[in-house]
This record gives sequence, C-alpha cells and structure tokens, in this order.
Amino acid sequence: MTETPLEYLELTEITRRMHAGDLSPVAVTQAMLDRIAKLDGTLRSYVLVLPEEALAKAKQAEEEIARGEIRGPLHGAPIAVKDLCWMDGVPTAAGMPIHGDYRPGEDATVVTRLQDAGAIILGKLQLTESAYADHHPSVKPPLNPWGHDLWPGASSSGSGVATAAGLCYGSLGSDTGGSIRFPSAAQGLTGLKPTWGRVSRYGVFELAATLDHIGPMTRSARDAAAMLGVIAGADPKDPTALQEPVPDYLASIDGGVRAMRIGIDSKWTGSDADAETQRVVAEAAEVLRGLGAIVVEVTFPDIRQAVQDWFPLCAIETAVAHTATFPSRRDEYGPALSGLLDLGRSVTGLDVQRMVLRREDLRGRVNALMTEIDLLLIPAMGFAAPSLAKMATLGTDESLMNSLLGFTSPFDMTGHPTITLPGGFTDAGVPVAFQLVGAHRAEALLCRAGHAFQQVTAYHTRHPHLG
Repeated sequence: MTETPLEYLELTEITRRMHAGDLSPVAVTQAMLDRIAKLDGTLRSYVLVLPEEALAKAKQAEEEIARGEIRGPLHGAPIAVKDLCWMDGVPTAAGMPIHGDYRPGEDATVVTRLQDAGAIILGKLQLTESAYADHHPSVKPPLNPWGHDLWPGASSSGSGVATAAGLCYGSLGSDTGGSIRFPSAAQGLTGLKPTWGRVSRYGVFELAATLDHIGPMTRSARDAAAMLGVIAGADPKDPTALQEPVPDYLASIDGGVRAMRIGIDSKWTGSDADAETQRVVAEAAEVLRGLGAIVVEVTFPDIRQAVQDWFPLCAIETAVAHTATFPSRRDEYGPALSGLLDLGRSVTGLDVQRMVLRREDLRGRVNALMTEIDLLLIPAMGFAAPSLAKMATLGTDESLMNSLLGFTSPFDMTGHPTITLPGGFTDAGVPVAFQLVGAHRAEALLCRAGHAFQQVTAYHTRHPHLG
C-alpha cells in the first residue's frame, strides 16, 4: 500500500509523529510553506501567508515538545483560519475590499485557543464577500483542486481548498447557511458545524449573528474532534457561548455506533437529491448498520418554508451587521451582498415575527424528532460538486437552490450540530458527501459515528493529484 504523502497526513497523525520525535514541527511547517508557494499561486486559497510568524511558532513548539511539554493533540500542527477571524495586528478583511486595511488589536477567541494549544497558524484563508454567496468582483476565487471547473463551495472556499490541497492540516470555517458543509462536501473533507453557541464568535466578522457557526474543516472525524475540543467552550467575551463544559471528544472517539439509532427520511432524500447522492446515503446507511447501528425510517419536518425564510432572516441580520458601511458605501459592495442587504432593509416587523415563530416551530419539531433517534442521516448537498457553469444559474433555478440549501440551512436555523463526511465519488471522480445530524450538544456522538464510518471506508483518504 502506498504511504500517504506528508502533506496529506491527518492532523492528529502529524502531531502524533511530532510528539514521538519522528517529525520536526519546523521541517513540517517549512514543507507546508514551500507547498503553498508552489501551488497557491494557482489555487488562490490564502489571502495572506505568515511565514515568519509560523516558523517562529514552529520553533517554539519544537523546543517545548523536546522538553516533554506537550500541550495537546494540536501542538505543532500547521493549520490556517478563515479571514473572518481577527488576528492581532494582521489584516482581516472578511472577503471585503472595504475592510482591506483593517488590523484588529486582538485575536479572536478561537485564534487565541488554537495558539494556546500550540497550533501553528500559517495564514488567513480566502472567502466570499462577508461570508455570503459570492466573492467580491475584485477577488479571484479559489479553485477546487479536484477540478478547476468545479465549484469549491462557499463561503469557506479558501478553507476547503487549502485543506483539500494539502496546504494546511486543518482549517477553521464558518457556517451560516452551509458554508462549512458546502466546501467540505465539494472537496472530500470532514466538516463539523457545531451546535450554535458551542464555539465563541468573539472576534469573528459577523454575517448573521443568530445563524453563524464556527467549526473545523479537516481530513477526518478524529481531526475534527481534536480541533473542536480546543476551540469550543464558554467565553466571557461572548455571552451567547454555551456555558456547559466541553467533553473530551477524542476520549470517546472509538466508542462506535453499536445500538445507535440513526434515522433516515427516504422520501426527503429521494425528492431533493440526485441518484448518485441517494446511492451514497443508502450505502452509508448500510455501512453504519453493519457496524451495529439501528437504522430507522423517520419523517423530517417539511423544510421548504424554512429554506424560504432563511434568506430574509439572514438578510435582516446582515443588514444590522453592516449598518456602519451600508448603504453609505454601497458602491464598494459586490452585487450579491448588496442585494442581500437591500432585502434585509425592506422586511417589515410583522414579517420578521412570522419568520421567528416559524423558526421556533421548526426548532421544536427537530428537537422532538431527536428524542426518538440519536442521529439523522441526510445528504450534505443534493448533488456532487457542481460545475461553476451550473452554479452560475443558482439565482434563477429554484430546484437547484432547494437541493443546495435544503439539507443545510434548516440546521443553521435550528442550531443543531452536523458532521459532513466523504461518502463516495461519481463516475467522473467528483466527491459526494453525506451528513449526520445530532441533538444540540451531541458533537461527541457525531465524531464517534464519523470515525467509526471512516475506520471501515477510505473515501476520506483520497486526495486530488497536484504534485
């Protein structure tokens, strides 16, 4: 069996070898920087690379590890963060030229926690404008390493490309309507959208406050568990962060799925997903059943109204977040984001209340369903990574929009956690993914189930051929 190249090893395998003295954090970090220099001029995943800072942190990690002062499973791992996350003195633009000169005076809480855990931040990753649908017209979007004509996913486009292309060992993304899950699904990654509030949003540019989630994008469920265990937890700077203690996700990662009740709504999947995606979901169900899970048929609440409501709700919250610069600096905004902001400023108070009530109704219905099952199995998207040409029709193709957002946005509305897992490939070699959804704060179960699936499948070990 061919040995996995260094750049495609899992984060937890890299640090295991570092902690055993078999790999040098400095050498691995330099190898990552060299690979970025070689490939990212074409792939465009990074907004900014921080070579001096990264090598200094790598040297510190190497010295600490040599003394036996190991901080945890991320110590020495070269990673990167979406350019929504503040870093002290480092430009943080959120995909917006209007913020191109902004240099925060402190780190985001997630950045502080990653650095305290000994992770090495290689740089800041590209994203769509303010983490909405499209990149600003002045930005050249990142390219999917599985095929430059394929959509890389949005909004965490750079996070997906860098992690899939072996330009970091894991990354942070954000998810408001599917922005961790789309790039993960489109590029063969494991993406974890935590429960809303499980990870502090302090120091992270806001798109829509009650919809935004911060989470890891990685090569495996084990890696996602390691990263989430570091970034999760209460934060005095973010009063919306959950107060409950953070479990040791890695400690339970090998618990398996035996006797776990996993629900599947065949009608929902069958109506909104294409044949290849339905096949991947069915095969995932069989794998999980073979591992001892109990797969049961369920009926998920109708999500069509929730998908429709997501747009104006997101628009309202985004309009609030952009009050200081929109509409006063409208000409500096791209068309997709300015259109969203116009929508948000046009919604009436009565409309808002109706949507809030429908949102709470959906949350309650999903909570009730999750008392009957442990996890829900659904597609990540209704199709494999689409072509860029197909995605260009998104605004005029309602069925495409439903297949895209229908499996993601409802769980931003309700705040339930999900893990996206590679589940197969099309005949053309394009990744296809599925999701597992859990009850609030059920990330440990999601990581366990994802790891169990990945112990007996190899989809997550396939990588694009880039040289």
